[in-house]
Amino acid sequence: MAKERTAEPWSALLDAGRSDGRLVREAREGPGAATLAPAPAELHPRVLAALERLGMADLYCHQAEALRAAWAGTTIVTTGTASGKSMCFNLPTLDVLCRDARARALYVYPTKALAQDQARALGEFGLHKLVRPAIYDGDTPREARAQIRRTANVVLTNPDMLHLGILPNHAAWSELFANLAVVVLDEAHVYRGVFGSHVANVLRRLRRIAAAYGTAPRFLLTSATIANPSELAERLTGLEDAVWNPPLTDAARGTRRSALAEAAGLLARLVRDGARTICFIKSRKAVELLSRLVSEELASTDAELARLIAPYRAGYTPQQRRELEGRLLRGELRAVITTDALELGIDIGQLDAAVVVTFPGTVASLRQMWGRAGRRGRGLAAYVAGEDALDQFFCRHPEDFLQRPVEAAILDHESPLIFRAHLLCAAHEGPLSAEDAEYLGPRWESHAEQLLSAGALRRRPAYASPPRAEGRAATAVATAGSYVPRRPAEYPAAEVSLRSASADVFAIVDVSSGELLGSTEAARAHSTVHDGAVYMHLGQTYEVRELDLERRRALVTPFSGEWYTQPKRVTDTQIGRLLDRRVALGASLSFGEVTVTETVLGYQRKRFADHAALDIVSLELPPTDFATQALWFEPDAGELGETVPLELLLGALHATEHAQIAVLPLIAMCDRWDIGGLSTNYHAQTGTATIFIYDAHPGGIGIARTAFARFEELCADAARLIGGCPCADGCPSCVQSPKCGNLNEPLSKAGARALLERMLGTAPAGGACAPNEVAGC
Repeated sequence: MAKERTAEPWSALLDAGRSDGRLVREAREGPGAATLAPAPAELHPRVLAALERLGMADLYCHQAEALRAAWAGTTIVTTGTASGKSMCFNLPTLDVLCRDARARALYVYPTKALAQDQARALGEFGLHKLVRPAIYDGDTPREARAQIRRTANVVLTNPDMLHLGILPNHAAWSELFANLAVVVLDEAHVYRGVFGSHVANVLRRLRRIAAAYGTAPRFLLTSATIANPSELAERLTGLEDAVWNPPLTDAARGTRRSALAEAAGLLARLVRDGARTICFIKSRKAVELLSRLVSEELASTDAELARLIAPYRAGYTPQQRRELEGRLLRGELRAVITTDALELGIDIGQLDAAVVVTFPGTVASLRQMWGRAGRRGRGLAAYVAGEDALDQFFCRHPEDFLQRPVEAAILDHESPLIFRAHLLCAAHEGPLSAEDAEYLGPRWESHAEQLLSAGALRRRPAYASPPRAEGRAATAVATAGSYVPRRPAEYPAAEVSLRSASADVFAIVDVSSGELLGSTEAARAHSTVHDGAVYMHLGQTYEVRELDLERRRALVTPFSGEWYTQPKRVTDTQIGRLLDRRVALGASLSFGEVTVTETVLGYQRKRFADHAALDIVSLELPPTDFATQALWFEPDAGELGETVPLELLLGALHATEHAQIAVLPLIAMCDRWDIGGLSTNYHAQTGTATIFIYDAHPGGIGIARTAFARFEELCADAARLIGGCPCADGCPSCVQSPKCGNLNEPLSKAGARALLERMLGTAPAGGACAPNEVAGC
């Protein structure tokens, strides 16, 4: 007897996608069988009783194992979404707090919403007299802060507040540091790249200050599934799946219907069919735009439904955030459209569907987002692809999308600019001495000498001092060779943004209101906030009226035009120091330190609607440069001449560089905007055709190093990206880049394919070689 098909709120939507070809891949993932274990009898009786009240006398096996590991020492737990990770750190923390009335715990979360969610979760245990959680972040009223410092034994905060407000003022937090038993770092996979490199230094400073007060807290970390959880921990501290492809509008050029328009139709259909839905999209502006499109589509048939759609992104006031989160928890909204602000482990009630619009940057993030739906039953997880190369790569190779191993989280806490900034912060918190190698690493003093030469630190002479009393701060002792700030009245933490690699920034000011909108790194100012640039901030669009190089500021006004801008620039790389070299795929492959020099020559205006070029405007700006890390490779000259015709050489190298940058996020947790590149058929230092791929952040953050180590995999993915694209001569889905400084000229898809296939040994020979030209991206 045929089994009757179960109708879900999304069944009709998927049927429509199957019939017209937009649904390109489906997979089903059922719940795994739970393996249970009794809660360890060694837990404090009050904690065991709380678990009984919550109906959790039995734990998942991984929770019981994590509890025992946490008792033994620093632990990182990495499992899939909705697997009860928070219990892995809450139980050992509650056990400590119930046994020691003076003990303190510090919970560090990457977002304020996560801290709010965890405060509620701790309250559910009912241990109100023994466990006193409090949130300490930028939204905490000033009048409440002193009481939190005195009475809270679980402080929930974020890395920025730890860096700016707690560590520099450790004397006011002496009760916390003198009794600090546990530090919890939830959602540790978020700490990668520039942000992760900063946070790694903040945690080293935390360990150093704790030691000065006589404590060595246990670190408990949790992470979504990543390839290198143990390595990440060390570096930080010393659903029903569907792929949805918008239809082609021009097969030869590879252009597709807008992912935003496609997503709006999909979301409206899900909402009408009764599915409670969350939708993720990268940019804040896209959140607002998509929310408006969905509301308008729903309003045409049901005005009440249109009012049940809400955007959620950074930039709202605390009251607005709390109101939205409350409506989510109470089930008052039918759909929420968000950036990654709700990606992480927040319990936002029962959701039926999770829709991700364009690739979020990593498979790990995608799985985290998809995990928002179906937690209490069946659910739909959908991915709406954009026309970007990586999105279309996954549509052509959906098995990679659904089965590919998760990426490795990358950070480099010793990136020179980042490390020295935190070293200065540490000196402000207490004199730097030989003892600090345990926390800051063996090379800290060479960086301190650099700060000494720059006039930021001074060396304090030795003098006798009484022995340090237990529980006293590091400032009570000075030792031979200790380093202290040359200007102690300054507050260096205020000069260090955890989201930027460099302290050298340009302010962005709205001259219509006088409001300071934000800032941008000096290294990027010429290409992002030049005169005439269209700049987006918190969902609003502005036009740059003047880039004031002398006063380090960009003056902007609100903008309502129908175009965006793309800078045209020339790039040069100067090799400073070779760090490693090997032969790979017949090419000489190198890794080292380089200086990247960029000159913005002008910008192109493009229409929002169809990306058509409108005109090019010239600029006169001085060159900028920054030091970073890069890999570079020199294809074998003989094979290159046989493979790529003379007239296609630079286009082939340029297209190869674009393809490699496009797929690099598959092996490193990064965004293509974190990476830069340059290709030339003759480089003065190598003496031959060379392709460079470099970290686009001053000092480097480890991306190029990963690409060097996994170069063969990088080339194979790039070849598959190009070979699988049906366009004739190259398109945004394969070799065109949205950030190309040469405005995607010249490019040779055929030449790049031939070059990569020759390197990989999958194609025969063919053609000759050209004059000295350069393409930089």
